[in-house]
Amino acid sequence: MSVSRFLYKLKKFSRRIFVHALFALLSSLHSYLGILLRKYAYPCIFGEFGAHVRIAPLVEFVNPLGIYIEPCVKIMQSVRIQCLGAASRIVLHSQVVLDKGVDIKTHRSGRIKVGSNTYIGPFTCLSGDSIFIGHDCLIAAHCSIYANNHQFADPHTLIRLQGHSYKGITIESNCWIGAGVTILDGVSIGKGSVVGAGSVVTKSIPSFSVAVGVPARVIKRRKRRNANSGSFRRSLTTA
Repeated sequence: MSVSRFLYKLKKFSRRIFVHALFALLSSLHSYLGILLRKYAYPCIFGEFGAHVRIAPLVEFVNPLGIYIEPCVKIMQSVRIQCLGAASRIVLHSQVVLDKGVDIKTHRSGRIKVGSNTYIGPFTCLSGDSIFIGHDCLIAAHCSIYANNHQFADPHTLIRLQGHSYKGITIESNCWIGAGVTILDGVSIGKGSVVGAGSVVTKSIPSFSVAVGVPARVIKRRKRRNANSGSFRRSLTTA
C-alpha cells in the first residue's frame, strides 16, 4: 500500500472516530445547552439538515453524510439511523416524526425515503436496500418493515453465509399501518390503504383496501369520493 493511500485511509478513519465521538457527546446532553449545540453542530455533519429540526438526546446516527433531514422533522429519544454502504442514502422529508426507539438501516447501497407528514411509531424497524414510504402515513408501534431476505437454498452451508436477496418495499401515501404489523420484502401497499394490527403482509395490497390477518388479505374496499359530484362513489363493501 502506498503512503498516500495509507494517509487517505488514516484521515478517513480519524474523521469517522471524531464524528462518532462528537455524536456521543452531543446526544448525551439533556440540557438546553445540548439542544443549542446540536442545532448548530449537526448541519455541518449531515448530507442535509433543515431548519427547525428537533432531535432528542440519545439518538444514534451512523454515516450522517448519507442522511438527509428536511425542515421540521422530529426525532425522539433512542432512535437509531444507520446509513450503511458507500452510496446509501436515507431521506426524511419535512415534518416526519420518528417516535422513541425507531430503528432505520440501509444495507449495501440502499435508499430509504420517508414522505412528509408521516409518523412512525415507537420501536418500529425499517431495514433493507429499498424502502419508500409516501406522505401522510401513520405507522404504529412495533412494526417490522424488512426489505431483505436471507438466502437458504443450500442445506450444506450455514444460512448466515449464503447472503441476502433484495426486492424493495413501497408504502404509498395516506396509509395506516396498525401496531405490530410485519411487511415482507417485495410488497407494495397502495395509497389510502389500512392494514390491521398484527397482520403479516406477504403480498401487495391494492389502493383503498383494508387488509388483516396472517397472512394479510383484503377484506374490504374503502369508499372513494367522486371528483365530479363530490358524493361518495363507493361505500365500504366486502371484497
